[in-house]
Amino acid sequence: MNKLILTLVAGVVATSACAQTATTTTTTTTAPVAVTAPAPATTATTATTVDADNAKAIVKAEARAEVDVAKAEAKEMKVVAKADEKAAKAVADAQEKKAKAHAKAVKVHANAAEKVTKADPEDRAKEIAKAEEKVSEANLKAEKTMIKADEKALKVQVGAAADKATASAKTEQVRAEAMADVHKAAAKK
Repeated sequence: MNKLILTLVAGVVATSACAQTATTTTTTTTAPVAVTAPAPATTATTATTVDADNAKAIVKAEARAEVDVAKAEAKEMKVVAKADEKAAKAVADAQEKKAKAHAKAVKVHANAAEKVTKADPEDRAKEIAKAEEKVSEANLKAEKTMIKADEKALKVQVGAAADKATASAKTEQVRAEAMADVHKAAAKK
């Protein structure tokens, strides 16, 4: 944006400098020689008209460039906000799934411990073995659920980062095309 403003100011300064030079040249060449005065005056007038038209084209191109870049930046911000929201939701969902899996595992642990305490002394060893098996299965299931939840959240986060990068690249492309259009307008004679 600063480069665009700088280019606009430079164009205005250059145009006014050309206009002043052309006016000065016209007044100095018409006074000394009457025969050669019409040719430089016509050239200076034509150059001033071309410079003025070129300046108008540059200003229009810069205005279009500013609008295009502003639109691209607004679009990028929407994409970034949407991607951030999607990633945050995925992380929250993963945390919720992990909490539920942990709660189930804790419940299985409690049930297994209760069965061991209620068991008869002669069946206690058998109940301990069953409890250890149930606890290990519950732990495994909880770990798998937690891993899958994290994996899903990471996939969404990677997708969101890719969306952000793509939006940023598109904005840079629009910015580059806009500057190219301004430079084309400045190069026309």
